Amino acid sequence: MASIWVGHQGTMRDYPSFSASGDAEAIHKAIRGIGTDEKALISILTERSNAQRQLIAKEYQAAYGRELKDDLKGDLSGHFKCLMVALVTPPAVFDAKQLKKSMKGTGTNEDALIEILTTRTSRQMKEIGQAYYTVYKKSLGDEISSETSGDFRKALLTLADGRRDEGLKVDEQLAKEDAQILYNAGENKWGTDEDTFTEILCLRSFPQLKLTFDEYRNISQKDIEDSIKGELSGHFEDLLLAIVCCARNTPAFLAKRLHQALKGAGTDEFTLNRIMVSRSEIDLLDIRAEFKKQYGYSLHSAIKKSHCGILSVEES
Repeated sequence: MASIWVGHQGTMRDYPSFSASGDAEAIHKAIRGIGTDEKALISILTERSNAQRQLIAKEYQAAYGRELKDDLKGDLSGHFKCLMVALVTPPAVFDAKQLKKSMKGTGTNEDALIEILTTRTSRQMKEIGQAYYTVYKKSLGDEISSETSGDFRKALLTLADGRRDEGLKVDEQLAKEDAQILYNAGENKWGTDEDTFTEILCLRSFPQLKLTFDEYRNISQKDIEDSIKGELSGHFEDLLLAIVCCARNTPAFLAKRLHQALKGAGTDEFTLNRIMVSRSEIDLLDIRAEFKKQYGYSLHSAIKKSHCGILSVEES
């Protein structure tokens, strides 16, 4: 069965003449002793699929009695270390750790929570939930509940449950009904029925939502985004706008996130690493195309100067 973490528009593919033991040996050679052969690490880890990298990690442990990620952590530093460790981490565990980082310490990184929970499929969310419990011995839902509040918390928990319909078929009648329900819950009443927005936007499939948004425009004479901005506020508003954006075009949403991470004085390495690694086998080609379309220059040029490791993921 095809992996739920692999799509058709990724930049990374299975390496044709792959040898897990050969790669494990080459990596060991690159990180042992004084100094590290970073070029060797980049050329191996950014040119193998995640499934192949997991096999390398397995061979590495068998040959040297240590976990590859631990040796990488001990030998490397800074953002390069984070990227290399991310590349040898199974996708569901990687996302679980990203969610944990978004919620630990003082303050919650709501943008990261929104990005992860709106762009993963229901099946991926179920795997992430299992991985979260395995790694942290706590349920993802409980963690979200303790770190967030109100309608934002309710919507995040609905997404974390992995109950969104993933079907590709659309139901025109349902789209008309949902559009009217959304209109009645917001524009057409005093006050807003937030639960209705959560239920429809967090549970309907993306193709179904796209049709619903078209029907909504017919009824209200305005885009759903404008109604959300007018009726809602705070992180709940941000979350619903992200869902609308993803339903319309997920790669465009992630291209915008990358642009935000790269612009300004300092780079948001946390976001940059996450998107480049997590989408490298799913839709990074589409994200790259959307980035060029939206901003007039390539993603490659945007990260070229200071992110050689990440550049290899993007180029692969």
